[in-house]
Amino acid sequence: MTLTRRQFGAGIAAGVALETISTRSFAQGATIKIGMVVPVTGPAAESGKYALNGAKLAQDAVNKAGGVLGKPIELVVEDDLTTNPGAVLAFSKLAAQQDIVAFLGSIRSTQVHAMAPDILKTAKPVMFGGTDVALTKLGNPWLFRFRPNDSYSAKVISAYGAETLGKKKWAIIHSTDAFGSGGAKALTASLEALKITPVLDQGYPNQSQDFTPVVLAIKQSGADIIGSYFTFENDIAIFARQLRQLGVNIAWVGSPSITVATAVKLAGPALYGTYGVADFAEESSPEAKAYSKLYRDTYKVNPDNYSSWTYDAITVLSMAMNTAKSTEPEKIRQAIIATKNHKGVEGTYNFDANGDGLHGYNIVRNENGNIVFDKHIDFES
Repeated sequence: MTLTRRQFGAGIAAGVALETISTRSFAQGATIKIGMVVPVTGPAAESGKYALNGAKLAQDAVNKAGGVLGKPIELVVEDDLTTNPGAVLAFSKLAAQQDIVAFLGSIRSTQVHAMAPDILKTAKPVMFGGTDVALTKLGNPWLFRFRPNDSYSAKVISAYGAETLGKKKWAIIHSTDAFGSGGAKALTASLEALKITPVLDQGYPNQSQDFTPVVLAIKQSGADIIGSYFTFENDIAIFARQLRQLGVNIAWVGSPSITVATAVKLAGPALYGTYGVADFAEESSPEAKAYSKLYRDTYKVNPDNYSSWTYDAITVLSMAMNTAKSTEPEKIRQAIIATKNHKGVEGTYNFDANGDGLHGYNIVRNENGNIVFDKHIDFES
């Protein structure tokens, strides 16, 4: 049975077994291989598990829907060790395998920057989740982003904090890596567009164990709201606990790291009452609801954006190869760029010429450890 693009896309987005569509019989040993760089070990190993789980769910759904070009897709995984050198080495190992047709990169912008020269040299499509605005402006045609970039997160954070919450004295707290520095710069620009000058811009190194100086700087600044860009969940948990221990209880609107399952679990009550921008929110769409049910049924825990972007990436990549009727890199690239109005679990994908697929964010609130959807804000691509 030949699957139409609509049937294929609808079935994958729903994340179901597609009982109305007959599953093809695949030739033994014939697969379409997709490489995946993911943290199996290191500080981000737990988030890596979510990413791998999401990719596997998409792999299963694609294969149940007939696969790609009559063949099942197969994930080939390499551990990035939660480090930049580890990510570069992991990608180089995958790139050396000539039968891998495309790749999933990292959710961490600093790692994508580190891999970018090798990605350009390899000249095959790489799906990634890092949100630094600069990544799709490097002149690298092989990078495709499956989360909204930080120009959108900054606009949503600033608008919600300044206009909805009515806060004017902002403290911007951020990691000093590419993600944190880029996010802080974008947030400062968004606030200045609202005629607000932050009272504090405070960076910190990743994997910090003591945020006391940062918290004291916030207290001394007179800030009435925090806008944050944290790269790692363990950092945000330590900061949140020390913030509360030192008596700082001002409003807080953070980047997506404040909303992910690992941060929520590690920080506990210290994150209650905070707000965040979230590219994935269960109540934001029927596709997100269906995916959340599938993920919970399979893994017995709630999903977050570490799993949702990889699910969408495998889905869109598979659709692109079927649409192109080819695994040739340039044909895949063109088919991804041509993807419009695809309703994924993170949102509706409309790829622009730079490789950005999503152009808005959800606002969510941490209510006693539950991430509750408020609203979605979209922008023109």
